[in-house]
Amino acid sequence: MAGPLKGLRVVEMVGTGAAPFCAMMLADMGAEVIRIDRLGASSPVAPEDCRFDVTARGRRSLAIDLKKPAGAETLLRLITQADALVEGFRPGVMERLGLGPEVCHARNPRLVYGRMTGWGQDGPLAHAAGHDINYIALSGALHAIGRSDEPPVVPLNYIGDFGGGGMLLAFGVLCALLDAARSGKGQVVDAATTDGAALLSAMMYGFKADGSLNNLRGENLLDGGAHFYNTYACADGKYISIGAIEPKFYANLIQLCGIDDPAFEQQRDAHRWPMLKYRLSDVFKTRTRAEWCALMEGTDVCFAPVLDWDEAPEHPHNRARETFIKVNGVTQPAPAPRFSKSAPATPSAPAKPGADSEAILHDWGIDPAVIDELKERRII
Repeated sequence: MAGPLKGLRVVEMVGTGAAPFCAMMLADMGAEVIRIDRLGASSPVAPEDCRFDVTARGRRSLAIDLKKPAGAETLLRLITQADALVEGFRPGVMERLGLGPEVCHARNPRLVYGRMTGWGQDGPLAHAAGHDINYIALSGALHAIGRSDEPPVVPLNYIGDFGGGGMLLAFGVLCALLDAARSGKGQVVDAATTDGAALLSAMMYGFKADGSLNNLRGENLLDGGAHFYNTYACADGKYISIGAIEPKFYANLIQLCGIDDPAFEQQRDAHRWPMLKYRLSDVFKTRTRAEWCALMEGTDVCFAPVLDWDEAPEHPHNRARETFIKVNGVTQPAPAPRFSKSAPATPSAPAKPGADSEAILHDWGIDPAVIDELKERRII
């Protein structure tokens, strides 16, 4: 393995959404992450062909029956050697399996125990079911996304599961690992998607406090209200994005669009934004997206074409930076960020559940006779 986290050992309790994304990030950076799959269990959301389960990349899989005491004990033997554990179950599930923080810390006091939930480990909603859309709704983030006089727009599960969830857990685990290196003691990391989505909204809450942001969706500077920070349809039905916030960038926009209407001189007059947006919309419909790209891409207008899933990997900038890679024939984002001396390797393809059970146990020092017995008893 290569990367800045080389040598780090992590146990991942397989789940969906945020926790696997965290584990993927750690594995991308060179950590040895082993996925603990439940023996014989199937995921309601994972693709049938594991090649397409991109967030499962870079890890080997151990399938084990944790309902049997010997299964839980075997996992505890691995946890004793691990630096961190990540899990994304509802509060109390790991405790019922006999694998809660107290039990694990009794075996390994230095263990960082990362917990990923939607609502958090405590609070009135802690034990309720939920999904990304619910968590970002509670944080205030969902309310702000969408057009004026329309319902809030669901932003896929970027803000909750991945930004406010998985990335937050990865950050928390690494923070706790740094602390454990100094103190010799691990701790529990309680990462809640509601907390993370709220944290992502820090700047917006500052804007709200100083009066520069209001609760009217689609009428503010960064939510599509401004004509100079928006998306526009072109003559061919494809879209472009404009982010000309600063006056010098806005001046470039007006110049390249060939606009000489004095109404556009009042850039920050929010009362004019709807009218200016309408006029700018007409301007962008006069050319195709490719023509606007030829005129504006690479300039200081703050411009980019709106690319679909097929187009993005093929854009010259993304190709030059190798932003996308292919793993076992599947196009996917490359590990990020970049490092000057400890570059991570290309991730391995996702493993079938249980494909590496014997190899993992062997590599982590479990006696071959014990492995054979676990196989005979159908615990692995």
